[in-house]
Amino acid sequence: MYAFSSIRFFTLLFYGFFFMTCSSPGTVPQEESREGRPDQESWGVTIFLTNEGLQRAVVRSGHLEKYSQKQYILLDQGVEADFYNTKEIHTTRLISQKAEVDEKSNFMTAIQEVIVESDSGVTLFTDTLQWNSELEMIYTNNPIMLTTENGDTLYGIGFESDVSLEHWKILNPSGVTQRGRDEE
Repeated sequence: MYAFSSIRFFTLLFYGFFFMTCSSPGTVPQEESREGRPDQESWGVTIFLTNEGLQRAVVRSGHLEKYSQKQYILLDQGVEADFYNTKEIHTTRLISQKAEVDEKSNFMTAIQEVIVESDSGVTLFTDTLQWNSELEMIYTNNPIMLTTENGDTLYGIGFESDVSLEHWKILNPSGVTQRGRDEE
C-alpha cells in the first residue's frame, strides 16, 4: 500500500508541475518566424537614381519593403517617379499605386492605374508598365491608351518607348484622330 501511495503521490506531483508550467503566465513566448517578412521597411521614401553621377530618376513612395534574399523591393501606398535626360532636365513623370523592383535585372514594374506624362504633352495610361533603367526604356504587353500633344487618342495592346515618350510604338494599335486627311 505504501508503494502504491508514493507512486500515486509522485504521479500527481508530476502532473501538477506539468500543468503549472504549461499554464504559467510568466512563460517566455517562442520567437515568431521572420519567413515572408521584409528585411527592411521604410515610410515616406525618396530614392535618387543616378548614372555616372547624373540624376536620372527620383522615385517617391509612401511605403517600401525590401527583401534582400530575393533581391526584391515593393513600393506601395502610391508611387511617383520623375525621370531626367542626360542633361538632368526633367522629361517625364510616372504615377502608379504600386511598384516592384527586381534588383537582379534593374527592372521596375509599375502596377495599378499607371499614368506616364511627358513634358512634351504625351500621356500614357495602362495597368502595368516595366521600366528598364539600363536601357531607359518602358514596356507593356497590356492594353494602353495614349493621348498625343495634338489631341489624338490612340488605343492598343502592347507598347514600348524611351522614358521621355519621344520615340514610342504601339504594338497592336487602334485609335481616333482629331485631324482631317489634309492635315499632318
